[in-house]
Amino acid sequence: MAAAEPAVLALPNSGGVGAGAPSGTVPVLFCFSVFARPSSVPHGAGYELLIQKFLSLYGDQIDMHRKFVVQLFAEEWGQYVDLPKGFAVSERCKVRLVPLQIQLTTLGNLTPSSTVFFCCDMQERFRPAIKYFGDIISVGQRLLQGARILGIPVIVTEQYPKGLGSTVQEIDLTGVKLVLPKTKFSMVLPEVEAALAEIPGVRSVVLFGVETHVCIQQTALELVGRGVEVHIVADATSSRSMMDRMFALERLARTGIIVTTSEAVLLQLVADKDHPKFKEIQNLIKASAPESGLLSKV
Repeated sequence: MAAAEPAVLALPNSGGVGAGAPSGTVPVLFCFSVFARPSSVPHGAGYELLIQKFLSLYGDQIDMHRKFVVQLFAEEWGQYVDLPKGFAVSERCKVRLVPLQIQLTTLGNLTPSSTVFFCCDMQERFRPAIKYFGDIISVGQRLLQGARILGIPVIVTEQYPKGLGSTVQEIDLTGVKLVLPKTKFSMVLPEVEAALAEIPGVRSVVLFGVETHVCIQQTALELVGRGVEVHIVADATSSRSMMDRMFALERLARTGIIVTTSEAVLLQLVADKDHPKFKEIQNLIKASAPESGLLSKV
């Protein structure tokens, strides 16, 4: 099927704002909040170039964690309309960037084909310091077994393994997509981003490990900033301090990140008792996850 020609919408050129734009470019008035700044873009510029221009003009005032819509002033309606799909600038026009006032609800649906598991820094040197470390190792191993059964890619990081040791022996890393050393607290490294780009249709990350208020929190916030839905497994994440853990989970939940449990994740991924892998997942969860001191500290 041949690609459709891009829709081209612009206002009639009547002079004024942007007159004298460089050759090959089109004058555009960029409006944001109470501001309006004239500039220019190449002829045929589309949505991506307009966004880049908004960022160059108003970057220090734009909250990157919010969702926005770009609108075009349409003379026939006498008001702004949402930028049509395939829009390209051909003549002088006026556009604005509008933050969405209604918070979009995250439904938290998980499917194996669009999910990746992140196992964060479950290392030997953390064993004596992290609260209920044995319990989160047990639950983390259950999650990795579930990932292998369902064919879900797993990415594992190790924080400064030269000093903090490798992933604990109880965690079976057979078949994981990537095991990566790091010094950055967040798991969102260039190698991780490249690995995610190789997996088609990734929408959700199931995240667990240590520490909740440092590496887990920073990883979750970076992923959300990139448009990925994050599920933090509460019974598979901990910190040295239960206060740090509690307030980190509260903060993350307020940002729209889903705080959940290992059993909820695994059953959501199979979704139906007739799923061909349901029996194997059922065998994993027959023994309940440890009801440790994590329970009252969520």
